[in-house]
Amino acid sequence: MILERAIRQTISNQFLLQEKINLVMKRLDLIHPSINGNKWFKLKYNIEKVLLTQHKTMLTFGGAWSNHIHATAAAGKEFGFKTIGVIRGEEPSRYSTTLLLAKECGMQLEFISREAYREKEGEDFKGWLHEQFGSFHLVPEGGSNFLGVNGCMEILSEEDKEFDFICGACATGATLAGLLLAMKPHQHAIGFSVLKNGNFLAEEVKKQLKSVLNDDEAVEEISSRFEIVTDYHFDGYGKWNDELLQFVSGFESEHHIPLDQVYTGKMMFGLMDLIPKNHFPGGSKILAIHTGGLQGKTGILKR
Repeated sequence: MILERAIRQTISNQFLLQEKINLVMKRLDLIHPSINGNKWFKLKYNIEKVLLTQHKTMLTFGGAWSNHIHATAAAGKEFGFKTIGVIRGEEPSRYSTTLLLAKECGMQLEFISREAYREKEGEDFKGWLHEQFGSFHLVPEGGSNFLGVNGCMEILSEEDKEFDFICGACATGATLAGLLLAMKPHQHAIGFSVLKNGNFLAEEVKKQLKSVLNDDEAVEEISSRFEIVTDYHFDGYGKWNDELLQFVSGFESEHHIPLDQVYTGKMMFGLMDLIPKNHFPGGSKILAIHTGGLQGKTGILKR
């Protein structure tokens, strides 16, 4: 059962009280054991669509530690459709915990070279996929399509209108686009890039907005209400250092909220670093989105 009414948990300590900041975390990691975080919202309408197709097959892409691959495989098992995961890189001699879980859920894994993977958006590559696997509903890497953005619009509820800032980790821009489309005019969104050189994400967000609105003026108006912060990627996607791990550990001990070091851990590190730098006015109400990603955390740490 998917619990879409996510729990909101107040983050409180002396530091935040001193800064007069009201910080609340929306726990999307708790909505389902396997299909949780923003991945559920990205998959929600894609699942509805694949169940209407004749072959009931969903094909998607990701790396060996992809939260999206894991969530898609779990959704296939939960809702009764076939899943195919096209995995970046040669087949490893030892599968990651993510791939093991995906395989246990019945996902068919297809490993391709990194060179071929870079061509996955091309029509020739899509033609090859249909030759190999027949008919399927294709979901792009990370679930970042029109249906995914529409699903992410449902992350925020009416009770979230009290917040001044909405913060979340950012890798493709789809979740941030969905949040922007659902936000109230007085709210401002901050996407914390988990990618190195993530300035391009601002344009990706605008593309996602345009795919839904198809109105350049509306896109520009909404785009004035978000920013991409690029200082907390810790040298790139899937990378971290002892400083980040120590922060994650300390945060978990103090607030009893598990974080991953790929997405939400980086976002919370950045958020807690920006508060004393006066990035937020005193008295601000901030909603931080926990986007899940806890699967395979132990395995990732052992890499």
